[in-house]
Amino acid sequence: MDELAEGFKALADPTRLRLLNLLRHGELCVCDLMEALEIPQSKVSRHLSYLKKEGWVSGRRSGKWMHYELALPRHPLLVKVMEALQQSLGSHEMAIRDETRLRRYLKTKASNHCG
Repeated sequence: MDELAEGFKALADPTRLRLLNLLRHGELCVCDLMEALEIPQSKVSRHLSYLKKEGWVSGRRSGKWMHYELALPRHPLLVKVMEALQQSLGSHEMAIRDETRLRRYLKTKASNHCG
């Protein structure tokens, strides 16, 4: 039961929900997420570390940058929550703005920017 409660607790922050929404499109670098959310690297990394600890995302290092993607939650109920989030988060006004900024940034980003 504690694992389930901690999994839900990880979702109780707007920034973490915004990160999960962007990651539903695939693996992204911390620098991509910084640009899309317009927040500092330290804040992005702190929230991603929390999401990783709770099993919502997985990460891999490439050079000096970390890349993250959605992970399959450990608890079956949280898998259902993840599916519901993926279907509903993208229609929120803030999520639409985040996605627009991300697309714009990815079009102009140098291919070797983050390893």
